[in-house]
Amino acid sequence: MYIPKQFELKDLAKRYQIIEENSFATVVSTHEGQPFATHLPLLLNKENNFLYGHFAKSNPQWTDIEGQTVLVIFQGPHCYISSSWYETNQAVPTWNYVSVHVYGEVQLIEAGEELIKSYHDMVEKYEAVDSSFRIENLDQRFLDNMNKGVQGFKINITKMEGQAKLSQHHSTHRKNLVITQLEKSPYEDEKKIAKLMRENRNNKD
Repeated sequence: MYIPKQFELKDLAKRYQIIEENSFATVVSTHEGQPFATHLPLLLNKENNFLYGHFAKSNPQWTDIEGQTVLVIFQGPHCYISSSWYETNQAVPTWNYVSVHVYGEVQLIEAGEELIKSYHDMVEKYEAVDSSFRIENLDQRFLDNMNKGVQGFKINITKMEGQAKLSQHHSTHRKNLVITQLEKSPYEDEKKIAKLMRENRNNKD
């Protein structure tokens, strides 16, 4: 990923936060000599430095992915920045955003305890606290049939890059103007970018 120096996100904890808060990722690999991508939720194991998830068995991407170094893209909040918000009209519009790219080698997970645990972890993350759904309550026959349609995998992380483009190259005054406009927006991404810009306002102009 091309990362201008002033936008590089070096803080590992913040990279992890972006991954965990924006976990519906894009997995890019090579399939039959061509780039191939799948959009799917992934979980992060920080202690052992890997991502994990599941492909549908009908998705051909998994059939030749084992051992490949793949790219996983986690896209955080992003939004348009209008130059009309600045103190001068001698400027151009831009886009603010945060994202993390993860590279790693794929290892397939066969049916068994590790795969069942990955189901459990996924449900624990995404189900509401008061949800009645639990993996352990599924009938074993139903679970066995589900396993036939799913291919588990993990991605052992070898490299991670982060970028947070938050108007760092503009003056504090201009940042404040942008934040004010973004906070008026009814959209969630604009409000999130405004919050991130506030947190980064102490950066040097």
